[in-house]
Order: sequence, then structure tokens, then C-alpha cells
Amino acid sequence: MTPTANPVLSVLDGVPPLSFTAPEGFFTLPLAASPDERAALSKAFVRELYSRGDEALWTPAAPFYEALAEQLAYAGVSYSAMGLFSTDDGGVVRCSFTLAAVETEQTDPEIAAHGILTALGGDPRHDARWMDLPCGPAVSCVTFREVTLSPEITASGAEERLLTGQIQVYIPFPTGPHTAVFTLDTASTEYWSEFCDLLVAVLRTVSFAEPADGTGTAGGSL
Repeated sequence: MTPTANPVLSVLDGVPPLSFTAPEGFFTLPLAASPDERAALSKAFVRELYSRGDEALWTPAAPFYEALAEQLAYAGVSYSAMGLFSTDDGGVVRCSFTLAAVETEQTDPEIAAHGILTALGGDPRHDARWMDLPCGPAVSCVTFREVTLSPEITASGAEERLLTGQIQVYIPFPTGPHTAVFTLDTASTEYWSEFCDLLVAVLRTVSFAEPADGTGTAGGSL
């Protein structure tokens, strides 16, 4: 699970550019502005995500991802993807990945990162750590949660507990008063170390440089 040549460049209103390389296996959820665009793009998205499916699967799935895209866009998420990766035993592991740009009052990346580390480190549920990335200082925060699944939705017909993990990485922009928040969530915690390595590889490709050709997006629309 390593990044490949799938560049994603964000140019949002009032937010300086940010780019990163998404790994092979990421399926970008369309966060279109209008309902008609979201509906059309969600139909195409489910056909790509479930390429071996048919209309019986695609038809009910498309409205779900359309609604999810609307909620994410409303929450300020500028990029969202589903990650699907095959395992050596023929199985599949999944994760969700998002990027949001949060406005802050601090323009010095190092001061901003120290403030974030202090704030997150005050919660005993958080494993917050400093990171030195090629693009600048950052802070990672790992959280594990146990979710109880009701018998109605489990294969066994009995109540089950599911452990989920989340990694959030906060990277202050060196080009303006914003912080990029990368979030990876997964219930496939048996592959936690692989997902950590995957996210670190993606973060090492983050850049805040202006696009060389002055264009808006490459490889995806945020």
C-alpha cells in the first residue's frame, strides 16, 4: 500500500493551494456543489467502487454515497476517498480518508503545531505526537474506539463489538492562517501498522507550493 502517481491539488476559495499524492486503491467520493452533479457523479462512483456489481447493488448504493458527499461537503471536507486494498489471503481491507482545511489565527506553522499538540495532548484518550514532515511541522493524533453492533446487522445474529481506529494529522499551512486536517478511519485494525505506513507515505508528498502551470486541479477535484 504505497502512493502512486495520482496527484490531487486543492485550490479552494480563500485557501492557499495544497497538493498530495493519493495511493492506488483510493476511490474519490465526488463532493460536487449541486444535487444534480452529486447524483450523477455518485452513480459513476459506485460503478467504479463496486466494479463487479450490478444494478441491484449500484441503484441503492448511489443515493447513500450522494447523501454522504453532501454531509461531508457541509462539514467542510474538501476531499474524501474510500480505500480498498487486497490482502495476501484474498480478502479486502477498507478505510475512509478525508482532508479538510480549517481556518486558524496563527500564521507561524511551528507555533500553530505546538498549540495543536498541547490541546490534543490534554485528552487521555488521544495519542498525540509531533511529526517533522518534508512540508513542515505536523501533529498526529491516534484514537481507538469500540463500537457495539446490534444483532440485526451482524452475520452471527448476536451482539458484537468492533474496534475502530482513527488517525488525524494536523499540518499548519506555511502560506496562510489555515491547518490541513488529514483523517484516516478503519475498522480493519488488524492491518493498523500498514495503514499507518500508508498515511505517512501520503503525508510525505504534501506540498503547499503554487501549481507550476497555474491550473486549478490535477487528478481530482477538491
